[in-house]
Amino acid sequence: MVDSVPHHLRTVTARLLVDDSAAAIAFYEKAFGAEEIGERYVLSNGKVAHAEFRIGDSVLSISDTDDATYGASPIELGNVSTVISLAVPDVDKWWNRAIAAGATEIYPLADQFYGDRAGRLRDPSGQQWMLSTHIEDVDRAEFERRLQAMQDGN
Repeated sequence: MVDSVPHHLRTVTARLLVDDSAAAIAFYEKAFGAEEIGERYVLSNGKVAHAEFRIGDSVLSISDTDDATYGASPIELGNVSTVISLAVPDVDKWWNRAIAAGATEIYPLADQFYGDRAGRLRDPSGQQWMLSTHIEDVDRAEFERRLQAMQDGN
């Protein structure tokens, strides 16, 4: 009997659409310690139809854009992207490594009112990444108080 979901995946796996999968994978290896897994499937026109990589315990798929099959990349769409959350034990280390590898800051890395140290980056392919480390458990009442203070500019 064959498993309906391959053993290395979960029920939901994000597929990133980029202009150059090979370059994106190289960036993810450098910035996030990604490891390409499995075989890379390349079409006769040289475009990557499918590749997979693992960051920590999570697998992402990636494909080159192709108007007939996948449509446009985030860069072609004006940097519109799903935000990928990456929870790590030392966000400062991961953040600095991603910036050094060529990511650009969208929102600075900072301690957040909801109990995470987090910030958002854009990778060279246009994908957005929220990097975070959970640093504090915040109960509902304190969460609401902090949220209100933030909205009030305090």
